Amino acid sequence: MPVPYFTRPSEAGVVARFERVVARSAVPMIVYNIPYRTGRTLSADTVRRLAAIPGVVGFKHAVGGIDADTVALVGEDVPLYAGDDVFAPALFAMGARGGILASAHLGTGRWAELFRAYGRRLGQELAALAAALFGEPNPTVIKAVLHAQGRIPTPDVRLPLLAASGPARETALRALAASGDTQDRGRDRTPAAYATATIGETGKTR
Repeated sequence: MPVPYFTRPSEAGVVARFERVVARSAVPMIVYNIPYRTGRTLSADTVRRLAAIPGVVGFKHAVGGIDADTVALVGEDVPLYAGDDVFAPALFAMGARGGILASAHLGTGRWAELFRAYGRRLGQELAALAAALFGEPNPTVIKAVLHAQGRIPTPDVRLPLLAASGPARETALRALAASGDTQDRGRDRTPAAYATATIGETGKTR
């Protein structure tokens, strides 16, 4: 069922409508979040409120891209299903529950193969890690984590950037540990070797 369109209700009005409709429905309901058709964008907090309604079992997520709210919601295990076909592979990789896709009428087996290949848990862990690493202006948190690991000599960055805060660093370290991989495998992990590899791979460093 889509978010109400045309009238552009408040987000509280959207929640109230779904609470009433779901309470009277004989079947579970999937919320279709497609703001470019309804004119009503839902915040991550509103999606969480809708997810808490008994009888709401998922969201067809078609917001026209992948934003910070998408990353947060997938990382929190909100039952999101890819609804924008061209962004579905990325959402699968991030840990979406699946997809509700027009394109999957064709090549259905290949879509199913793609979804199985990613693995939801890994996608969620890496999406959560990415969100933590960009919790403050990039590359401050990344440098703080690399320094905490002893891989670079200092976490300092140039103004106008400020060094990452302690809480941001600790959140990122916890997310890294949860991903099951605290170091790059197969690479010399000394600070000097890391700097050389970064320059060689990207052509620049910050």
